[in-house]
Amino acid sequence: MSTPLARKIKALIRASGPISVTDYFALCLADPEYGYYRTRDPFGRAGDFVTAPEVSQLFGEMLGVFLVHAWQKHGGPAGVRIAEIGPGRGTMMADMLRVVARLAPGLYEDATVHLVETSPKLREIQRETLGTHAPRVSWHDGFEDLPDGFVLLAANELFDAIPIRQFVKTPSGFRERMVGLDAEGELTFAAGVAGIDPALLPENHRTVANGTIFEIAPAREAVMTAIGERLARSGGTALVIDYGHFVTGFGDTLQAVLKHRFDPPLAHPGEADLTSHVDFARLAATAAAAGLSVHGMLHQGDFLAGLGIGERASALGRNRDEATQRAILADVDRLAGSGAGKMGDLFKVLAVGSSPLALFPFRQPD
Repeated sequence: MSTPLARKIKALIRASGPISVTDYFALCLADPEYGYYRTRDPFGRAGDFVTAPEVSQLFGEMLGVFLVHAWQKHGGPAGVRIAEIGPGRGTMMADMLRVVARLAPGLYEDATVHLVETSPKLREIQRETLGTHAPRVSWHDGFEDLPDGFVLLAANELFDAIPIRQFVKTPSGFRERMVGLDAEGELTFAAGVAGIDPALLPENHRTVANGTIFEIAPAREAVMTAIGERLARSGGTALVIDYGHFVTGFGDTLQAVLKHRFDPPLAHPGEADLTSHVDFARLAATAAAAGLSVHGMLHQGDFLAGLGIGERASALGRNRDEATQRAILADVDRLAGSGAGKMGDLFKVLAVGSSPLALFPFRQPD
């Protein structure tokens, strides 16, 4: 079954030739008529995927603990902007703010809250989720619209949804991967003519097999550069959480998810979520190049355990019935555990900031 966006993309290819993976990615998510994020609320069990904040309040609470810790390490500045890019349903921000209000009431009372969100539909959902916090919240179309001031920023599953470029190894070297049409007129991957600067490739690129995929994400690095320049100018710390890898390498990580199941990336454009794994090594290098200190990178499981998610779960389950306690522990295992269907190893956490601080639970410099 062809989707409306698939028909639109096929017409585009017939008229102008194959399109790059990065253009296909962008159309799938942001086409004004049929783009995935323009036409639906994808979050939660009724949508196509469940993000960590929707699994348990414990996730946002641990992030709130970290932001308070970072603020204290920075010396407790005034005029703080607590910000999130891509805030989903607003659940994570609501959980973070509840903890900030409890642990650092002075920070909570003085700070303003900023959500970078372009979807009017999601803004309304966020307003509802935030409840009593909503009066101190401002919404922005872009990160650059945040007012000046010290920033505590969180971005969960933001970078995976920013388009990537893919290059495929051919007998004549790496060529940009394109989306074209096969003999039956269906969408298919093909190698284009554009190459890549060999300096961007891992050292062993000459010896890998034909068909090997390499991914880069200039658009992701541009977002990190904008965050870095803002933090370097006004002060602050940013926390990035996403699925991905610590070391730059080869591999095709382009993936689609439809109704909580993996779907071929070309099968249902506009109706499936399209993402790819985040290269944390390149994000960290980009932040450093923008003048930031890299506090460290951790697996999500180690990050959450270090901040005390186990202890908080025990407190949350105290005096509750056995079924509730089991559900809380199951949620913790999903967020911080290892293995299939769990987020602890697959998801990574990167913290960067304007000062070379020792921030817990990241490994401190020797």
